[in-house]
Amino acid sequence: MSEPSIPASPAGGPVRRQAARRTRIGRGRLRAALALAATALLAGTAAGCTDDGPDDRDAAAAGSGVTGPLCAALPSGTDPGNPDALADQPGDVALQWIPVLTRFEAAVRAADLAAELRAPGGVTILAPTDDAFGKKFSEENLDDLMIHRRDELRDLVRAHLVAGAHPLADLVADGTVRTLDGSTVPVSAAGPMARIGEHVQSVCADYRVAGGRIHIVNGVLGKLPTTFDPDAGSGH
Repeated sequence: MSEPSIPASPAGGPVRRQAARRTRIGRGRLRAALALAATALLAGTAAGCTDDGPDDRDAAAAGSGVTGPLCAALPSGTDPGNPDALADQPGDVALQWIPVLTRFEAAVRAADLAAELRAPGGVTILAPTDDAFGKKFSEENLDDLMIHRRDELRDLVRAHLVAGAHPLADLVADGTVRTLDGSTVPVSAAGPMARIGEHVQSVCADYRVAGGRIHIVNGVLGKLPTTFDPDAGSGH
């Protein structure tokens, strides 16, 4: 069977695409996958895609070059959005087909920064998961950023972009990374993955895209404060 083709722009607006992808992945599956990622990173073991185990998705992901404990929960084989299918896609298009990145992809569109993900010299995207956004921002705050605070939103997106196409191993070897918002962020090894800044870690790395790389991370970078309140709504 031939590999499914990827259209240049899936139909529907960001909200409709976001809802459709959330239906496919399911919040419970995402939380379970991220819990596995955190366990593997703390243990410092080569979990997920690089392990030899009963799940054939691990082997398929490793064969496509992506590595990390979240990879096994993401499209593989001939699924739409599998790593091989995204290799020739621009970064902004590839983001639309990775089901845990709907909020970051929506932020790129709302900030009108798709062109920066197609820079001639390439760009590396440190893409936070939907769960990372959910633990960083309240829904009200995130909506306000998307709709009214575009300058801050652009800085937020640029805090996750690095000029050039860099494999994760190169970022670790360099020891720091300069993001397009002007920040210099330390990078160090965390088992088979990388720690970026103080608290953010990669969970599925080395998606190849046209002129760049995507590394999925479990936290949000940048200077904006955390507005999510885990106790909000409790006791009502």
